[in-house]
Amino acid sequence: MELKLMMEKLGAPQTHLGLKNMIKEVDEDFDGQLSFREFLLIFHKAAAGELGEDSGLMALAKLSEIDVAQEGVKGAKDFFEAKVQALSCASKFEAELKAEQDERKQEEEKRRLRQAAFRELKAAFST
Repeated sequence: MELKLMMEKLGAPQTHLGLKNMIKEVDEDFDGQLSFREFLLIFHKAAAGELGEDSGLMALAKLSEIDVAQEGVKGAKDFFEAKVQALSCASKFEAELKAEQDERKQEEEKRRLRQAAFRELKAAFST
């Protein structure tokens, strides 16, 4: 799911089968998931020319690369800062989910406090 969301945010959405094929290309431990090491392997394989041009992984590598010789260090800095900014801007859906999670946490904390207060009153009346 994380790979799907990342590809959508980068502007290269993939089908479910496309995502499975992408994972298969670098899944060294055959667990059906990408570890951080396997994620980095995508860029290693792209640099070594081991990925097909029509591969979703090649699209990912191309969307995440910058030519420092052409752009210069300042251009690379701006590129990565823009990427970070784009990725850190949460979508409306993500913001709603976060708000719901925060609300649930607050409700859970209130419930725990009420239970603790009830236990204290119960202890006071039972002695």
